Amino acid sequence: MAAKKAGIKVEEFGFGYPPRIWAKKIGGTEYSINAIPFGGFVRLFGDPAEGGTIKGKDFKRSFLGKSKKARTVVILAGVVSNFLLGVLVFSVVYSSTGIPQKTKNVKIIGIASGSPADKFGLKEGDEVLAVDDKKITELAEFTKLISGKKGKEVKLLIRREANNPCQEKVLGGGKGFSCQDGNLLFWLVPREAPPEGEGPLGVVVSNIEIVKYPFWQMPFRGAVEGVKEAFAWGWMIVVSLKKMVGDLVFQGVVPKDVAGPVGIFQATGMVAKTGILNILQFLGILSVNLAILNVLPLPALDGGRLVFVGYELIFRRRPKPQVERWINTAGMAILIVLLILVTINDVKRMLGV
Repeated sequence: MAAKKAGIKVEEFGFGYPPRIWAKKIGGTEYSINAIPFGGFVRLFGDPAEGGTIKGKDFKRSFLGKSKKARTVVILAGVVSNFLLGVLVFSVVYSSTGIPQKTKNVKIIGIASGSPADKFGLKEGDEVLAVDDKKITELAEFTKLISGKKGKEVKLLIRREANNPCQEKVLGGGKGFSCQDGNLLFWLVPREAPPEGEGPLGVVVSNIEIVKYPFWQMPFRGAVEGVKEAFAWGWMIVVSLKKMVGDLVFQGVVPKDVAGPVGIFQATGMVAKTGILNILQFLGILSVNLAILNVLPLPALDGGRLVFVGYELIFRRRPKPQVERWINTAGMAILIVLLILVTINDVKRMLGV
């Protein structure tokens, strides 16, 4: 759409990569469906990455025949579309499920099996009111107090809404609890060396609650949260990419948690079992991921094409089309090698190797 608005002839708009399965020409553009489902492409008339140079009257309809501004807009259109798709699906999810809001209530949202919290009868949904008589309103405060009591007994004051024995005038006992003003008192000993991925008590806590507003407000509030979520994932992906490149360059290994097409296919199958909203959430994450990856200044990616526009802006001349073509070809070869390495990693993870 951006290319056509700029007056550039679009030769092909392809879903997937060749070999081609089906194609139809509409309005001078060939729309194709291809066999390798790793993304898609737009083939522009006069794109130096495709080879050859355009001269004469046709030059005005070519990619190279447009201004630096027009080419920049065209290059960034795909990146922006990916990011906006992420914002859109995150907005739909939040509009449906509710808006997360930070509160001063620290709640237990998960309990590890066999942990002190599990053994002494804490439950998901319990709210931590106090630790050793110190009122709790922040997650960091709770974590700090519990970490400082490893191996020592700690007293927790817990509010429980449903099935609260203290609301039924039970005086205490049973699993090491007592009652105080209708709330539960527990005495636990945080572990000094908990299993990897678990805390001393074996609980997951949160101070975020899901709030629903009048139906006419939800789309607007959902859109605001969608934008926040997209930027949050974008930053997380940038940080992860930095770590991945560091591991690849300095250690020569692909991080185990990096997934390629096989891993994404496997993850999609798992997410699909959990409902449509989770599928949308996953789609949003993938879309933001694609936006970030595509804008990286690497040959064969949109960010690499921006580098050539920047070169032209700085040096007041265009790079030779054949040089740009060879750099893009080399970049694509490197990306294919990386794709193969990540795919091997995916298969090893699936096989438990």
